Amino acid sequence: MTIHKEGFKIIGVTFVALILVNFFLRNCPSALPWSVGISTLLLLAVVNFFRSPVREGFLHGNAIIAPADGKVVVIEEVEENEFLKGKAVQVSIFMSIFDVHINWYPLSGAIRYFKHHSGRFMAAHLPKASTENERTTVAIEHENGSVIVVRQIAGAVARRIVCYAKDADKAVQGEQMGFIKFGSRVDIYLPVGSRIDVKRGQKVRGRQTIIGWLE
Repeated sequence: MTIHKEGFKIIGVTFVALILVNFFLRNCPSALPWSVGISTLLLLAVVNFFRSPVREGFLHGNAIIAPADGKVVVIEEVEENEFLKGKAVQVSIFMSIFDVHINWYPLSGAIRYFKHHSGRFMAAHLPKASTENERTTVAIEHENGSVIVVRQIAGAVARRIVCYAKDADKAVQGEQMGFIKFGSRVDIYLPVGSRIDVKRGQKVRGRQTIIGWLE
C-alpha cells in the first residue's frame, strides 16, 4: 500500500494545519489530549483516503473492467448525447469516501475524445448528475471499432476531478486514468448488445471486476 501522488499536497497541508492547532492548544491541558487524539484520527482518515493499493488486474482485450471501486447504482439503456449521439448501456459506479478513489482505464484503445465540463455539485447518485455536475468525458475506441465512453462525475462532497487522458492518446486497460477526490461516481457507456456481468447493488473492485464484454 502506498500513497497516491494526488494526496501529497492535501496530506501535507492537513498535517501542518493540525500541528498549528495543537501548538496553540499547548497551554490548555484539558483540551490538548482531545485535540491530539482527534487530529491523529483525522490525519489517518485523509491518508487512508489517498491510499494506492498494489493490485493485480484482470486484463483481457474484449473485457470491460471496473474503472473504480464502489457500488453499481445504475444499469440501463440510455441516450448518450455528448459523443456517441445514440443509445448505449449505462453502468454507473458510486464511490463512497471509504473506497479507493483511483480510476482506471476499463479498456485499451485510442482516445477519440476528451473534455472537462464545469458544473454543479449535486449528489452524485441523482440522474441529472451525469449531465449537470462537474465532470470529464473520455471516449475510447477499441481495435474492433467499438467505442465506449467513461465519465468521471463530481458529487456533493467531491470538488476535484483529475483525469490523465488526452485526446489522441492511447488508453491501456488497467492503467490509471485519473482520480476523484472525496467521493463521487463513474459512468461507463457500452454499445447496446454488450454482455453485462454485474448487477445493480453489487460491489465492484477497480481493475479487477469484469463489468461486461464487447460483442
